[in-house]
Amino acid sequence: MLLTFEDFPPGPFGSFGPRRVSRDEIIAFAAEFDPQPMHLDDEAARHSMLGGLSGSGWHLCALMMRMMVDGFLLRSDTLGSPGVEEVRWLSPLRPDDELTLDVEVKHSRVSQSRPETGIVTFGFRVRNAAGQPLLQAVCPIIMKLRHPQSA
Repeated sequence: MLLTFEDFPPGPFGSFGPRRVSRDEIIAFAAEFDPQPMHLDDEAARHSMLGGLSGSGWHLCALMMRMMVDGFLLRSDTLGSPGVEEVRWLSPLRPDDELTLDVEVKHSRVSQSRPETGIVTFGFRVRNAAGQPLLQAVCPIIMKLRHPQSA
C-alpha cells in the first residue's frame, strides 16, 4: 500500500542510508555540472577555503534527492513539489563520506483548492558518519489523501 498524506503526521519520520560517496563520484559530478577547482583537483582544493577536495553542494542535493526517492517517495502517493523553501550547505561533502538522511515532517495541511490532496512540509538533514550535518533543506511535497472526505 502506498503512503498517503495521512501517513505523515508532524514529527520525526525516519532516517535513510548510509550512502557512501567516492572521490570518483565527486569528480565525475563536478566535471559534468560544477567544474570548479575545489571539486576537481586535489592540489587546487587544498588551497581553497575548504582545505581539500569537496563535493559540489548541488551534488549533495542530488544525493539527498536519491535518498528521498529510495527511502520513501517511491512508496508514496506523491504528486510532486511546488518547490524548495530552503537549502543550506553546512559542511563540505568529502570523498568516502557515508551519508545518512534524517527526515522530519514539519507540518501538513489539506489543500484548500484541491481537497483530495495535502501538502506535507518536510525538513531534511544530511549528515556524515560522524554525525556532522552537511546539508539541511525544507521542502513541501503534495500527497494524495487516502480518505479525502474525512479530512
